[in-house]
Amino acid sequence: MATKDSDQTLRYSISLVTQGRHKFFTLTMPSNVLAKTCFVTTRDEDPRDGFQRVLDEKRAQEIADYIDTGFGTIPSSIVLSAQPDAQLTVIGKGKTIEFKRTKKAFLVLDGQHRVFGFSLAHTSLRVPVVVYNELSRKDESRLFIDINTKQRPVSNELLLDIKKLAEYESDDEKLIGEVFDLFTTRTESPLLGLMSPAERKKGAISRVTFNAALRPLLPILGESDPSEIYDALSAFLSAFIKGADRLKAKNVITKPPVFRAAILLFPEAAQRVKDKFGKPYSIDNFSEILQLMFKRVKVKTLKHPGNSHKELHAFLSKSLKTGFTL
Repeated sequence: MATKDSDQTLRYSISLVTQGRHKFFTLTMPSNVLAKTCFVTTRDEDPRDGFQRVLDEKRAQEIADYIDTGFGTIPSSIVLSAQPDAQLTVIGKGKTIEFKRTKKAFLVLDGQHRVFGFSLAHTSLRVPVVVYNELSRKDESRLFIDINTKQRPVSNELLLDIKKLAEYESDDEKLIGEVFDLFTTRTESPLLGLMSPAERKKGAISRVTFNAALRPLLPILGESDPSEIYDALSAFLSAFIKGADRLKAKNVITKPPVFRAAILLFPEAAQRVKDKFGKPYSIDNFSEILQLMFKRVKVKTLKHPGNSHKELHAFLSKSLKTGFTL
């Protein structure tokens, strides 16, 4: 707990930790104190302007809003380096630190967006903090590099996968997620064994790729339920994969540009199936619509699609239109 000798001096109980050649203090501070005593780079004269130039204000505002809901919890530690302006000293038989409450007391080595978010929030909360003292600029720079390169962030694929458990999904994410799960689990799925729910893997379609591919289709999917969407997409993808296999381009559907281009092509192909055959959509009907397109597509186009799914889609769409007859 903190005590004050004056408005400008703060004291906090600490524990001393030694790791390798470095020693640091662990403690907790009110978030509003961190907001008023921390800055993000030694190259900015004004701490507030420094935050705004170096960091993403939108992300910081999201953190502030999260805190202000009253349900926010941020248990990970902010890592700081005490600066000369702090005049940090250890007192109370090594169990307390004392420092001056000044706007450049601490340089933030990790947790920059959280500290910036604290400065935007209306609510204050206690935050775990690690404080290094008497570091050189070289030490600060090396620690910053180590912290920001050796920590491996959670993948977007895993975050999407666990959003369902956290009940954080939007309605669109929930719908697409349920369609993804059907493609992953249905025994007749043309993508069975080719899906990767929680990580990005070569030769598999990740949730991130799947979501990005289906999101543009949401306006045309209307009120369809996940099973209806699966049935139509499954028939189309089965026909597309058969067409690619005949070109000896097996499993190219797992290439993100090919998968996204194919999904963009689905509405055009589905409209032609509907006009010519009516519902329901079937593999045979899609195959008939796509067969002339595949006669105009070279195998290298699918095996080496480049990075632009939009360019590939434009080519496939042109080939589909050229090959269409009533």
